Amino acid sequence: MTAAPSGPRDPERDPQRVPAHAHGFELGCDGPSTLVVGIDGSDTGWRAMYYAVGQARRQRSRVVAVYAERQTPLMATPTMVPIVDGEADEKFRRSLAATVAELGEEFGVATELVVLAADPVVALLQVAEQVRADAIVVGASEQTGHKLFGSVAVRTVKTGHRPVTVVP
Repeated sequence: MTAAPSGPRDPERDPQRVPAHAHGFELGCDGPSTLVVGIDGSDTGWRAMYYAVGQARRQRSRVVAVYAERQTPLMATPTMVPIVDGEADEKFRRSLAATVAELGEEFGVATELVVLAADPVVALLQVAEQVRADAIVVGASEQTGHKLFGSVAVRTVKTGHRPVTVVP
C-alpha cells in the first residue's frame, strides 16, 4: 500500500473538486438523454438530423430539432412593408415538421420540432438550455461567406456551454 502524498493539493487536479456550475443538472452523466439539432432544409442540415437521430437511437435518447426562422425583413417604403411569403413559410414549416416526425417514427426515436424567429445560434442555445440538452448537432456551412464572418457551427462552439458536433 502506498501512502498518499502529503502537502497542498493543486485544486485544478483534485478529483474531489466539483465545479460550482456542475451542481444540479449534469451534462451527459449517463450518456445523452436529449440532443438538439439545427435544421434549415439544407443538405448538411439533414445530414446533421440523420446523425442526431442515429445517435439518439443508439443511446435511447430524444432529438429536438430547431429551425431558426428568418427575421421578417422590411422593405424601405413610407409604411415599412414586411417582405414575407407567409404561405410558403408555413408550407416549409409543415414539411420540416412532417419529415422530423417521420424520421423519429422510422428509427424509433422521440423527436420534436421547435421553430423560433431568432438568430440560429441564439435559437439553438436557448432551446438547448430549455430542454437541458446534453449536446448540440449542426451541419457544416456550405456558404463561402461564413469563412469570414463565422458559421452557425463555429459561433455555437464559441458561445455555447455544451458539446457541439459538426456534421460535414
